[in-house]
Amino acid sequence: MKKVRDITYTDLLILAIIVIINPTSTLTPYHPFKAPCIPGKVEIRYTKTIPTDSIANCLKETEAQLSEMKYYLKVHNVTDEGYNQVARYNATLMDRKVRLAKLASSTSHTGSTSQTITIPAKDRPLIAVKLSKGYWRAGHYHFTPLNGKAITRDDQGRIISAVYAADTVVSAIRIDSTGIYQGQMDAYLQASGQGVFIAHNGNYYEGHWQYGRPHGFGFLSSPYQQLKTGEWKNGKFLGERLRYTSERIYGIDISRHQHEKGRKRYGIDWEKVRITSLGARHNAEGRTFPISFVYIKSTEGTNIRNRYFLSDYMKAKKQGIHVGAYHFFSLKSPAKAQANYFVNHTLFRKGDFPPVLDVEPTDAQIRKIGGDEELMNRVRVFMSIVEQRTGMRPILYISQSFINHHMNNASNIKQKYNVWIARYGQYKPDVKLVYWQLCPDGKVDGITGAVDINVFNGYQAQFDEFIQTGFYK
Repeated sequence: MKKVRDITYTDLLILAIIVIINPTSTLTPYHPFKAPCIPGKVEIRYTKTIPTDSIANCLKETEAQLSEMKYYLKVHNVTDEGYNQVARYNATLMDRKVRLAKLASSTSHTGSTSQTITIPAKDRPLIAVKLSKGYWRAGHYHFTPLNGKAITRDDQGRIISAVYAADTVVSAIRIDSTGIYQGQMDAYLQASGQGVFIAHNGNYYEGHWQYGRPHGFGFLSSPYQQLKTGEWKNGKFLGERLRYTSERIYGIDISRHQHEKGRKRYGIDWEKVRITSLGARHNAEGRTFPISFVYIKSTEGTNIRNRYFLSDYMKAKKQGIHVGAYHFFSLKSPAKAQANYFVNHTLFRKGDFPPVLDVEPTDAQIRKIGGDEELMNRVRVFMSIVEQRTGMRPILYISQSFINHHMNNASNIKQKYNVWIARYGQYKPDVKLVYWQLCPDGKVDGITGAVDINVFNGYQAQFDEFIQTGFYK
């Protein structure tokens, strides 16, 4: 790593000789025997022209960030890591929106704004110029550790204003061509520890840094992309690591596989069902959780039915568990025929959760029918018919990989329908969703073998709303 060159005794000797030989040089303010001349006051005048389109653009960007904040604050609460940081920045954005709205409505905002600030000499702190082995202040060079304010340069030549304690940076501000960083720095003047970076393009990152990059927990708010809150590694966003508390809402999804293992047949003891494990990748720290909802496979294609559907449906409802049905989508039969087959062979009652379309084709299968566009057209047909016949807007079940690779041109589907994501990792999916299937290997008392475990994207208040409306906004 490149290092700022240390000042040496040779440098000091040359500097001293220059000052003695040429007392009128620009270095005379640093004459070791003469204090620099400090005027009685300093006037700073700041003038800036604010064009109309700039205000409108800033207001638009702020509203875009607030929209993301609104969604985040709806599905999180104070028990989630970083909630208070995000809420604080949301308040900042709200204040900014009010100020920008006032500027936009003013008839004089397109002119120049001017402000003059006078700072008396006695109120101005003596700013040090920090070098590797010491610092200059008030015309004198000191070899002792620095305490207080100073300016310095990093190895890229960027000017940094810092506060030192025993020669260690406590906090600093760096302004360069990319934006403004304010926070902690390491000995090499790289962002390290807690800090905030405000980019010139409107991006805002707050969180932990290491070696000049986001590393650890932090959040990125941007007018151009979804809010990213969670773990970062070397500048790359990994995702949100969920905390599995009793306040969260958990559910399962089942099919005939929970009843049949080879030639053996098993029942489900619905009076005992309770989640005892969230799978190998998710540490519940010994906690167990009640089951608030269950989705049961009803049909597949146009000729497959789950023989256990009705029995499981009735017994789960008897235990007060919210029930929904799902259809496994096939690419071998028309979407219209599948939709009608699903509705005709599935029990739907008042209070049931919205029906679900489970879409899990392979890449080869998608290519065989003509690609992503044809698949999305079939999905639209199925969802439309089911909604028309049941009066409930269906939910689309897909994997994280599927949405990343096959739904780039299906924004209307993602906007119209709630999404249920399967992602078997430590991090929550970084898309807006209603359920997250977090593992296929969970354990549930009363059920034999592995069970898919799901978590509702929100807390009790949001879950109660979903029960009433059947749609998660």
